[in-house]
Amino acid sequence: MRYYIYVSTAKVDMLYGQIPPKLLRRLAVEAKVDLKVVSVAVQSSRTDTSAYDRLDLVETYLEREFDVSWMSEPTAWFRGDLALRIAGYGDANGPTLMMGADGDTLVALIGSAHHLIGYQVAPDMPKVGFSGLPSMFGLLRDFPPEWEPQMNVRWRSRGFRTDSPSIMREVAQCAEALTVPPVHCEFLARQLMRGTVMREDGRELAVVIGTPMYVAMSDRKPGDDGEA
Repeated sequence: MRYYIYVSTAKVDMLYGQIPPKLLRRLAVEAKVDLKVVSVAVQSSRTDTSAYDRLDLVETYLEREFDVSWMSEPTAWFRGDLALRIAGYGDANGPTLMMGADGDTLVALIGSAHHLIGYQVAPDMPKVGFSGLPSMFGLLRDFPPEWEPQMNVRWRSRGFRTDSPSIMREVAQCAEALTVPPVHCEFLARQLMRGTVMREDGRELAVVIGTPMYVAMSDRKPGDDGEA
């Protein structure tokens, strides 16, 4: 069982609807999902399955059909396990940003706050999606004022450019500015962009920008990777 912090039901439903019906039953066996539930879903509406059943099936499908890699050498879909600083709590219809580093790899995940577990948008309000590079660019250009208590500097545009080296540099500086406590998490994400930035000590830092399908609390504890 996973203790989820974030589940993108939008991504899960989009991908689940594309799985060929003949594969669903086979995937259900691999994912240990109730076969009766899947049979009903195949014969009627696929939404009859629970969100977590659909997530298990989509994750199994991706593992089966795609090269799901580790965050240090990311392919289109990649996994990770590291301490993430999560910003964006407070506005259910705004963005959320999750950032963390492990060795020479920095991961930045952009998503929608209404996918954070426990957050809901009022039924009469449209849900706004933020799971893309334009949202990341917007945050780097100008953070919401309510995020400032989560940063150790006042974050405002400093001649922002959208070429890859500039983006990677801005992401690295943003990660250093976040002050919210880290939470050890495991995640599965879709890669949006990657590049490198040179650190002050002359070492190269790999920067991976993605959008998460899910983020869950990890069994790792502070100190397991040498981090306090």
